[in-house]
Amino acid sequence: MELSSLYLPTELPWSGISVTVLCIYITYLVVRISFFHPEDEAPVRYAVPLPEQAKAGWSGKILEKPAIKIPGSSVIQCYNPATGQLLGNVNPATPDGIDRALARAAEAQQEWAKTTFTQRRKVLRTMLKFILDNQEDIATVACLDSGKTKVDAMLGEILVTVEKLQWTIKHGEKALRPERRPTNFLMMYKHNEVRWEPLGVLAACVSWNYPFHNALSPIISTLFAGSALLLKPSESTAFSSVYFTSIARSALTACSHSPHLVQSLPCWPNTANHLTSHPGISHITFIGSRPVAHAVCASASRSLTPIPPCSSIPSPLTASNTTSSPSS
Repeated sequence: MELSSLYLPTELPWSGISVTVLCIYITYLVVRISFFHPEDEAPVRYAVPLPEQAKAGWSGKILEKPAIKIPGSSVIQCYNPATGQLLGNVNPATPDGIDRALARAAEAQQEWAKTTFTQRRKVLRTMLKFILDNQEDIATVACLDSGKTKVDAMLGEILVTVEKLQWTIKHGEKALRPERRPTNFLMMYKHNEVRWEPLGVLAACVSWNYPFHNALSPIISTLFAGSALLLKPSESTAFSSVYFTSIARSALTACSHSPHLVQSLPCWPNTANHLTSHPGISHITFIGSRPVAHAVCASASRSLTPIPPCSSIPSPLTASNTTSSPSS
């Protein structure tokens, strides 16, 4: 057959195919989560008020010169970068506010560390069901604050977050089980074991490009490992961070746990130094550029806080390991 007789499409409908596959997969997850789970891990229904800006018919003021900083004011001005629509203002956290948030988180974490994996899975299942039931609203909020498309929000925000929840629910307990280590001839009367323990209160400084996933991903790992998290979102997505952290906080409340385990602290860079250098923070997760990573690491070094800079959220659960060698 001659080449000229072949029909060669100039464009493939990858976008439509991706959305179709995503819809089928999410339908499968909804059915699975609704009907197949242990009784003591059954998700609890709860509600989180949707921001007015994400409701149908809302129309915000168009800013002539969009900027997150207002001259003469300390508030963070939030706007849609795709349209210039004003979303509202967010009061930034202060050093005193960070201290109070950390104290609340530390107190709540003491009790949370005593919970069982079954109790933690129940919280994650509760959160997972809410996300699947409200994925359209979550995607809308992410689009408003980041200017991304709905397809990007569904694939890059909802799908990956749901997958991390699924993996943690299924494999999290196994990943945190004590692990045996080999010994030697002279120490044959002892055995070695690595035990994973909660770190305490952690901080996560995350970027703006995937506001929902970047916020929820460290929350999922931190909670399942028995720790608490203070989230420092980008100033550019301060608007959505309030709603997204409310999803996790409300899930904790619905399951009779303290919402202080997860707190959002949007703030300006000079205030962020107070958080990243705070001696009460046991570990920091950072996502962002190399120059900012240098600044965050320098700040964290003052209190010798461990920080693995990265360009994406790490998958491993966040916990410390301790090696013990009890007598046989």
